[in-house]
Amino acid sequence: MTNSNLYKILITGGAGFIGSNLCEYFIEKGHQVVCLDNFATGHRHNLSQIMHHPNFKLIEGDIRNLKDCQNAVLGCDYVLHQAALGSVPRSINDPITTNEVNISGFLNMLIASRDAKVKRFVYAASSSTYGDSVSLPKVEDSIGKPLSPYAITKYVNELYANIFSTTYGLETIGLRYFNVFGRKQDPNGAYAAVIPKFVMQLMNHESPIINGDGNYSRDFTYIDNIIQINELAMLTNNQEAINTVYNAAFGDRTTLNDLVRFLKESLTDLDSSISSIPIIHGPNRIGDIPHSLASISKAQNLLGYSPKFSMQSGLKEAVKWYWDNLK
Repeated sequence: MTNSNLYKILITGGAGFIGSNLCEYFIEKGHQVVCLDNFATGHRHNLSQIMHHPNFKLIEGDIRNLKDCQNAVLGCDYVLHQAALGSVPRSINDPITTNEVNISGFLNMLIASRDAKVKRFVYAASSSTYGDSVSLPKVEDSIGKPLSPYAITKYVNELYANIFSTTYGLETIGLRYFNVFGRKQDPNGAYAAVIPKFVMQLMNHESPIINGDGNYSRDFTYIDNIIQINELAMLTNNQEAINTVYNAAFGDRTTLNDLVRFLKESLTDLDSSISSIPIIHGPNRIGDIPHSLASISKAQNLLGYSPKFSMQSGLKEAVKWYWDNLK
């Protein structure tokens, strides 16, 4: 990469799971990276490898504060907006805070990005936007009604991004993430994602609890595929590819029962006693959709997206990372 292709990139939520992986990746590529995070759900240890890198700058701030957004975006070429309060159950328990962060904070970032004249605003959208739509695979232009406050906020993000594109000329691209997993994903806390949570439980010889009968399915997507689509969205010169949304996924689905089976197989190679740990089934979760599967043809055709990691190949990488770092 030549110097003319190096940029200053703001990554909001850069201390979180996806954000910190993006920060590391773009620092390694030679870009300048600014991270804005309030550490509500992110962690400083996620940034330990790059914290003192000369091309990295950490700003501790909150996207709910417009001045923090303006300060962070100053002089940046691109914004990768990852900051949000995730989790359907959290949004059901506390819809007000989810709304403040995910909608008011998002609007602040759009305004700051517009005023700073950034080249493009790429943001984390969500597969939850498909709501009660039962059609599979999920295609970008066909959605249902949201099933949770979180899903509402992520749909509103898409509506706001579209208005800022058409009204103010800000280039935007939304990436509807489907069940992203991988290194640095937090296994702890009440709202931990299913893969790191199950891995930690199995490593601690505890029984994972599957919500429902385990036949719900998800399009589990490894972090490196998500890094790839963020870079493609940020740098594409295809005018057809901007001011729209894409599914960010692998394009395959796995049931929760199969997921646990794959996890047990991978972990049993490291600790044979894990094979005999029983699985517990609990009630279904409110707001959960039964099945999720993405069509990725739009991203393939317009962005040149070509995900390298299947769920199983990504799972092997993730399990090894958790074993090496958290055991």
